[in-house]
Amino acid sequence: MPDHYYTQTPTSAHKPGQVDFLWRGAKLVFETDSGVFSRTEIDKGTEILLNALPEELTGSLLDMGCGYGVIGVTLGKRYPGLSVVMSDVNERAVELSRRNAQRNGVPARVMQSDGYADVPFQRMDWIVQNPPIRAGKSVIYAMFAEGARRLEPSGELWLVIRKQQGAESAVHYLKTLFGRVEAATKKGGFWVLRCTQPAERPDEE
Repeated sequence: MPDHYYTQTPTSAHKPGQVDFLWRGAKLVFETDSGVFSRTEIDKGTEILLNALPEELTGSLLDMGCGYGVIGVTLGKRYPGLSVVMSDVNERAVELSRRNAQRNGVPARVMQSDGYADVPFQRMDWIVQNPPIRAGKSVIYAMFAEGARRLEPSGELWLVIRKQQGAESAVHYLKTLFGRVEAATKKGGFWVLRCTQPAERPDEE
């Protein structure tokens, strides 16, 4: 059975590659491999998400489900003041993210975790993600709920999802977690959702 990009320990034969990316004046080079998400090019949804973000980002940022690090490394490169954390369940993706952060001069913390299970509790200013839709609704909705709990009161969750893969139902669910949910961009079948005013939830015990 072939590996999925959300497989914890990929067994597919290595096929190293490289992807170049220019974003808002920042030049980046990413190492890729088999067994990770969108290994041959920057995913279109990810690029649309990045292009929809505000012109300036400061504070702390989590790239949840980071793959080989496109979101976290790109934002850390363009905005050096950001404190970047990246996490993924896929150990091959995590290792690539570490190498890509180092290669592009981004001092990020990178960790392997199934969702938030092994991510130390920390209030974040930004959570930006291209969620693993194929892992199933229960998985990504759990990510949304825990993400809301870990944001600063002024923090924001940004995510991209295809309309045909459940964008409308995701909006309905996200409105139970946030005071405001809006479509920042709708382009090429993708919706970029901006979620603000997270509901008050208790801190980690």
